[in-house]
Amino acid sequence: MNNFETGNDKLITNTSIKEYFHDTVSEAIANQQINASEETAFYLVNLLTAFSRSEQLFERGENGVDLKPLALIYADALSQPNVIERSRLLQKLGDTALFIAGVFADSLNRKLVDVDYYIAMGGSAYSTVSEMLRGAYHNDTAKLLFDELTEKFTAFVDVLNEVSEKSNLCTNADVLRLYEIWIRTGSKRAEGQLRRLGIQPLDASQPDFQH
Repeated sequence: MNNFETGNDKLITNTSIKEYFHDTVSEAIANQQINASEETAFYLVNLLTAFSRSEQLFERGENGVDLKPLALIYADALSQPNVIERSRLLQKLGDTALFIAGVFADSLNRKLVDVDYYIAMGGSAYSTVSEMLRGAYHNDTAKLLFDELTEKFTAFVDVLNEVSEKSNLCTNADVLRLYEIWIRTGSKRAEGQLRRLGIQPLDASQPDFQH
């Protein structure tokens, strides 16, 4: 068994939660017409299942329980002389970024950094893990998994966003926030939701864009 926690080898103890996320992730992938491997779909299910336990996401520090900043996780990873521990922390960074961007995207507009920061950090972390797998472990199966997570990071953020969404857009602020996410990240899901609301997304690179 390798040292990376992929969809098939991570122990899941709460079967009902796992089954719920399996159904909702599969539905979201189908709704958004994303070509995702079974291994990657399992990975997303297990990520959601793991983070349903708050201690997997938050850490206790001097000021109480809080979410550890991605930059600090990255610094911890770089400081590790052991390649296995370094890759584990980079995977944790990618997982945390994917989960936060997908599940808490709407709350990020009140933070100093936005969803595009999480997408950039998470995609980069998964990419580095993939390179480490190729260089140090020659684990082709896991490498393909992290390649797909890297290449389709924004699409999988959309999948997690659909899974976590409990109500329809109902205010102008929500629409503006959705448009901002599309501008910043190119999210296909955000674009589709805007079109369903009767809004034609245009960005600054298009000739008809106006401020």
